[in-house]
This record gives sequence, C-alpha cells and structure tokens, in this order.
Amino acid sequence: MILISLLLIILLLLGAPALAVIPAPEGFLALDTPNDAGKSLSLVWKASPADRAGRSVQVWMATSPTTPFKKVAEFPSNTRYVKPGDFPWWAQPAAKGDHYVKLGSSQTFPIEDGIPYFVKLLVREGDQEVWSEVAEATPAPNLFNTAQINNLVFVVAFTGVLLASIAAARRNPHVHLRRIAGLDAVEEAIGRSTEMGRPILYLTGSGGMDEVSTIAATVILGEVAKKVAHYDTSLKVPHRDPIVMAVCQEIVKEAYVAAGRPDAYKEDANFFITSDQFSYTAAVDGIMLREKPAANFFMGSYFAESLLLTETGAGTGAIQIAGTDSDHQLPFFVTTCDYTLIGEELYAASAYLSREPVLVGTLRGQDFGKAFIMGVLVIGTLLATIGVGLHSDTFDYALDLFKDFK
Repeated sequence: MILISLLLIILLLLGAPALAVIPAPEGFLALDTPNDAGKSLSLVWKASPADRAGRSVQVWMATSPTTPFKKVAEFPSNTRYVKPGDFPWWAQPAAKGDHYVKLGSSQTFPIEDGIPYFVKLLVREGDQEVWSEVAEATPAPNLFNTAQINNLVFVVAFTGVLLASIAAARRNPHVHLRRIAGLDAVEEAIGRSTEMGRPILYLTGSGGMDEVSTIAATVILGEVAKKVAHYDTSLKVPHRDPIVMAVCQEIVKEAYVAAGRPDAYKEDANFFITSDQFSYTAAVDGIMLREKPAANFFMGSYFAESLLLTETGAGTGAIQIAGTDSDHQLPFFVTTCDYTLIGEELYAASAYLSREPVLVGTLRGQDFGKAFIMGVLVIGTLLATIGVGLHSDTFDYALDLFKDFK
C-alpha cells in the first residue's frame, strides 16, 4: 500500500502543471520627484520580460519600517513605462523603457515635505505574490526645474541677440526695415488734411489698455501727433474707454512738446463719448458726416463696428489707414480702407515711424528670433521624419533641446 501511495503521489506531481515563479522587481528605488514643488515621490524599477496585463503591481507606503504599510496605488505590470519625450535626456529620473511612477499627496495617503517615507511593491498574479525590498525617500521642493534649462539658454541667447541688435541700431540709425505702404502714407494723409483744412480723426479701437493692440495704437498716435503738431492740423481722438483717453491725452501732449509746439496743444483733442459699442459707433459716424475729416486712422482691436465706421469714412472721401490684429475684421478693413496694417505690422509701426534705435533694434532682434524658430521647425521636422523612417531614437537627443518639458 505504501508503495502504491508513493507512486500515485509521483504521478500527480508529474502531471500537475508547473507554476511560473513571479520575479521580484529589479532595481527598485524611491526618490524625491525631481523638478517639482514637493509633496511627491517617484518610484523607479527595471522592466521585466514577464510583465503582462494579468499581473498587477501594488504600491504600499508607510511612515516608518515598523508601522503598517498602506496600499496607495495598483496598476497592471505592463504599464507605467518611460516613453520617448517624457523627460529630456539631461534630466531623466529613469532610463527609457523602465517603470516610472509618480506618487502625489492625496487624501488616502498625504505626503509632506521633509518627512521620510518607506515604500515597497507587491507583484501579484492569481494566488502568487512577491514583495520588493523596502525603499526610503524624503520629498522636498526644488529651487530649479532642470528639465527647462534649454528654455533658459534660449531666453538668454535671445536677450543677447536683442541687445546686440539695439547696439547695432544705435551705431547705424539707417537700419533697413521692410517698407510698409500704410505707414509711408501717414505723412501723405496728414499733408492732405492740412491742405484741405479738415481735421484728422484717430480711433484707438475697442480694447482697453490691457490689450497689446491698444498699446500699439497709442504709440502710433504719439508719432501721428508729432506730425500733426508740425503741420498745425486739427486732431480729433474720440474714446470709449476713459483710461485709454487719459493715456492718450498725455501722449498727445508730450508729442506736441517734442515737436516744439506746446502752445498748439488742445485739451479737447481727446474726448470721451460712451462705452456702449454701437452708441459710440453712431457718434463717430456723425462726426465723420458733419466734419468730414480728410484722414481717418483706425488702429487697435475692433469688432462688429469696424465696417460701420470705415464704410461711413469711405463715403465722405477721406483717406483711411487701418491697423489691427483682429483677423476676423481684416476683410472689412482691406475692402474699405486705402491702406491696412495686418497683424504684427501694427506692432512694428512705432519703430517704423520713429526710427528710435531701441525700437528698431528690438524689431530686428525679434525678426532674428522668428527666423531661428522657423529654421528649427524645418530641421526638427526633417529629423523627426528620418528618425521614424529608420526606427531610431538617435535624433531624440537633438529634438529634446527644442521641447518644452514640464
């Protein structure tokens, strides 16, 4: 009987399927999350060929090795890999293809800076499970985000280009700028108003002083006011924003002083109408029909009132110059105005009219920056395409230099 029992046991053992042994996580580390504001930890361990969807990984944490551990996360073992583009090559907490998990503070398990935490992993599949070694890490906020060092380098380089462009503009005041027909016509429009004895109407748009287009419009107003003061022409600037009106009053006053004609300045050149969109439009249209300005300037941001204003001005026979970054209104300006400044031409107008070295140099420096960005886009697209075609990540080192990592 004993012999038969032994034979049965051996047969059962031989016939039973062999259970695969779950490997323990290799190279498991817990570390303070780099380049963050604190209150988080990062876990890193090597990928395994045995990782699959049916096998799960649990993360257990505790405040000391002797206190009970608490489960804080669970996910399949074939997830949470470091993929290309997740981190720059100069600030990688883990190699590409390794497991990486970031644990943030939560109600389940709050994480505080400066307190050491103990972490371990439990790999489970069916009834089998295996624990990793316990790793310790202390979270802390970081002063610098090293993943964005490339952005710092580009900002410093661009600042250097701007300063060099400004210095070059000061040495050579006659720096070439692309001709902008609308700005070349400013003096013609003012001269026409002077000859006809009619006023100049200047609008700064519908935006407030918090908008870049309005700021550009007020700067152009200063240059127009200098020429108006020189020709002793009447200038009218109606407003729908009291703050913009106050700013323009000072700008026009300083322009008259700079032109050597402070006595010719009139306080009522800038006046407030109303903040309501179409009430303002109706009032300005009335000014155009009654006083028939010889030149109308429409600078700044505009909305539905743009066509109502410019069509009325065109009907009075005035020369009209518009400039806006409101691309949805550009078709109306192009149709009804003699000259239109499109987009960034509005921002370049102050440098174009004044020829101030600082403004001209800044404009030139920005052009160099745009040319650099366009070159990077073309070269980066080619490198990325070649890398995909060759199934190679060799070019990722170069592409990482031009990415914005968080």
